[in-house]
Amino acid sequence: MNERIGHKLAILPDQPGCYLMKDRQDTIIYVGKAKVLKNRVRSYFTGSHDTKTQRLVSEIVDFEYIVTSSDIEALILEMNLIKKHDPKYNIMLKDDKSYPYIKLTNERHPKLITTRKVKKDKGKYFGPYPNAQAANETKKLLDRLYPLRKCQKLPDKVCLYYHLGQCLAPCVNEVKTETYKEMTDEITRFLNGGYTNIKADLQKKMHEAAEGLEFERASEYRDQIANIEATMEKQKMMTSDFTDRDVFGYAIDKGWMCVQVFFIRQGKLIERDVSLFPVYGEKEEEFLTYLGQFYSLPENFKPKEILIPESADENLAEQLLNIKVLKPKRGQKKDLVKLANKNAQISLNEKFALIERDEERTVNAIDKLGKAMNIYPPYRIEAFDNSNIQGADPVSALVVFINGKPEKKEYRKYKIKTVKGPDDYESMREVVRRRYTRVLRDKLPFPDLILIDGGKGQIDTVKEIIEDELGLNIPVAGLAKDDKHRTSQLLFGSPLEIIPLARNSQEFYLLQRIQDEVHRFAITFHRQLRGKSAFQSALDDIEGIGPVRKKKLLRHFGSLKKMKEASVEEFTELGLPIKIAEALKENLE
Repeated sequence: MNERIGHKLAILPDQPGCYLMKDRQDTIIYVGKAKVLKNRVRSYFTGSHDTKTQRLVSEIVDFEYIVTSSDIEALILEMNLIKKHDPKYNIMLKDDKSYPYIKLTNERHPKLITTRKVKKDKGKYFGPYPNAQAANETKKLLDRLYPLRKCQKLPDKVCLYYHLGQCLAPCVNEVKTETYKEMTDEITRFLNGGYTNIKADLQKKMHEAAEGLEFERASEYRDQIANIEATMEKQKMMTSDFTDRDVFGYAIDKGWMCVQVFFIRQGKLIERDVSLFPVYGEKEEEFLTYLGQFYSLPENFKPKEILIPESADENLAEQLLNIKVLKPKRGQKKDLVKLANKNAQISLNEKFALIERDEERTVNAIDKLGKAMNIYPPYRIEAFDNSNIQGADPVSALVVFINGKPEKKEYRKYKIKTVKGPDDYESMREVVRRRYTRVLRDKLPFPDLILIDGGKGQIDTVKEIIEDELGLNIPVAGLAKDDKHRTSQLLFGSPLEIIPLARNSQEFYLLQRIQDEVHRFAITFHRQLRGKSAFQSALDDIEGIGPVRKKKLLRHFGSLKKMKEASVEEFTELGLPIKIAEALKENLE
C-alpha cells in the first residue's frame, strides 16, 4: 500500500457510495459499492485475501469514491459506472444473445410471426421464449388454429395455406374486421396463459358438432385439441398459476459466483441461464449488481415477478427493477429457489477444475513470469515478428495477449514502407515507431511487456525507439529459437541475460504460445500478399488486361493455380474478348 492510498483511507466517510480502483496507468480496473465506504475500501488493504483478490489489490495504486444518499443510489450508480468504464475486474454482461418473441402485427390483415427484435410499432409481443423451439412450435400450433395470412405482401391468387385451411385468403376474399378481432383476441388470450380455456371451448364445440352429426367438423376440433395437448402440455406443470416469473439462485465459493436463472412461462419451466464470474465484494451486493445488469440487457424481458434467495435484499431489488420481488418462505416457490441454488452449486463445482487449470496457464503464469524477470506482472503483452523472402514483400505483425489469452481484435498487420531489401533491424524499427507513436497519439493502453522475435540486435533496436526516441519506460525482451525453430530462451535485462525458466513451466509454455502465434500471424499475412502479387505479376505483360480485369480475374479464380487450369471459354465467360483470352491462356502456359 503506497502513501497516497494510506492518506485517502484515513479520511474515508462513514456513508454509502461507490469506489473506483485505478492502476498505474490511471485506468479504472474495478468499481464497487458499499453501505459504509470507510469499512469496505479499507478491507481491501487489510487482512488476508484469496489469490484472485490479491491480484486485484496488487494492481491498485490509487482510488476515487463518490458518496451517495442511499444504498439504492449506490447500486444504480455502480451499474452506470461499470457500463461506462467496463473495468477488467468487474462482471460485464454482454448483449450477445437475443430470445424470440411471437408477434401479432398491427395491420388491416394481421399475421403471426416470430421475431427477435421488439419495436414500437403497435404490434403485440408475447414472450420472450428462451427456448426458440418452444416459440416455433407454439406459432405452428396457432397457425393451424387461426387462419391469419402468412404472406409478406398480398398476392393475386390464393396460396397453399388457403387450401390447407390455414388462411382466409384476404387476397381474393373480403374478411370482416370483426372476424380478425375475434381471432386476435383468442390468440392474445391463448398466449397469456389461457390455452386451457380455449381447449375447453374446443371440446364443447367438438361435442356439439358430434351431436349434430357434423363428424368432419368434430374431427377438426379433435385434431386442434390434440395439437394443443402435444405442444403446450409436453412438460409437467411447475406452478399452479400461469404467472410469468424468473427464479434466481446463486452459490459462491473460492471467490467465484454462479447464478442460475429459471425462466417460467405460462406455469412451466422452459429454459435456464447460467453465469459464472469472479467476485471481489460482498455476495449479496454482487448478486444485486448482477440482477440489475441482467435486466438492463434488452433481450431479458422483465416478468411479472421474480423469486430470489433468502440472503438477498428484496426491497433493494424491487426498487432497482421496479417489479414484484419475492423471497418465498415455504411451498413450491421456495422449492424452486432451492433447486436454482442447488444447480448453481453443482455448476460451480464442475467449473472449478477448469478454472484452476485455465488460471494456472494464464494469470498465474503471468505472475510467475513477472517475478522471474523482476518486473510488474505483464498482464498485457505485445509481440512483434517480421516476415519476407529475400526482401520481397516485407511485412510485420503484432499480436496482443491480455491476461495470458490472445486478444485477436487488437492484432495488427503492417506493410513495411521505408525499407528496401531484407533488413530485419530497420523493419522492426519502422513498425515499433509506427505502433507506439499511434499509442501515444490515440491514448491507447501501453503494454506491460514487449516481446521481440530475435536476440540482442533486435532488442537494442526496439529499446532505441521506445526509450530514446519516444521516452517510454516499457520492458523489452527477446525470444530466441533453437536449431529446430522452437522457443528456447528468454533474453532480458541490462546487460542482457538469459532468464532461467523451467522448460515444463506454465510461464515458458505461455511464451511458446505467444511466439508461435505471432509467427503464424506474420507468415499468413506475408503469404496473402505474396500470392496476390504473384497473381498480378503473371498478368502484367498481357495487352488488354488492366487493373479492372485483373481484379475481376483475382476475385473469380482466387489463385494462379486455378487460373492455369481454366479454359479459354471460362475466360470469355468473364467478358474477356477471345483474342485476349487466348493470349492469357498462352502466357499462363
